Amino acid sequence: MLLKRMIFTLCLILPLMAYADSRNDILLKQADTKVSGEYVRQQFIKLLDKPFTDNAKKKLLVIGDSHAQDFINMVVENHLLSDYQISTRDIPTRCQPILVDNAQQYIAEKDKAFCEKADSLKKAKPKIAQADVIILVANWKKWSAKELPNTIKNLQLKPEQKLFIIGRKSFGKIKIRKYLRMSDQQLRNLQNTVDGEQVAINQIMQKRLDKSQYIDFQQAVCGAIDKCRVFTSDLKLISFDGGHLTKDGAAFVGRILFKATGLREL
Repeated sequence: MLLKRMIFTLCLILPLMAYADSRNDILLKQADTKVSGEYVRQQFIKLLDKPFTDNAKKKLLVIGDSHAQDFINMVVENHLLSDYQISTRDIPTRCQPILVDNAQQYIAEKDKAFCEKADSLKKAKPKIAQADVIILVANWKKWSAKELPNTIKNLQLKPEQKLFIIGRKSFGKIKIRKYLRMSDQQLRNLQNTVDGEQVAINQIMQKRLDKSQYIDFQQAVCGAIDKCRVFTSDLKLISFDGGHLTKDGAAFVGRILFKATGLREL
């Protein structure tokens, strides 16, 4: 009788252990910043400064840093924007996609030479003039957020051109080792406090940008100004480092942004 009970108990426990091991293996793989970082860059690089050659399709230009790379992955993972030909421009975070005369005063001294050589909105203006839709995405800083109204003015867009500016995102500090010890329900309910500047920068953008142009990532995806969920309801990790999206995260976030914000117009 005792042996039967032990066998019965093992039959119950072993599948649960196998499931937990499988879940944790996936988490550990997603936490590999080298592999996940390569995923983030891949699709964006393929579209880097790609010429607009198909006059039958609308032209969409995505400009920004690694957060713009995340945006492209949202599009790819959800098979969106098939009616558009898409091109990208890479402007590093330390330089910011800003077009104002005084931008150099904000750049750190050690980055000034680098940013002079890097791509910029000024250098991208001929390509911007060709686009039907321009999307600016970045890990925005306080200074660049404040300068966005001047940047929009200096872009000198035509009335028929559409501009979207995607707000900053943060999923707080990711603690994979801690998550390995948590239950499924705990992971579903888990919310992280966003990084220190997130709230202030989003508030600047909310106040200074036209609602038809500003996509409030924090509100749409997180539903709160200072916290954000870490896992999807089916226990997929959304961000591997607190700022960039996993493959599952890109699919999840993309579905929300293209349904709940002005991006649904595209």
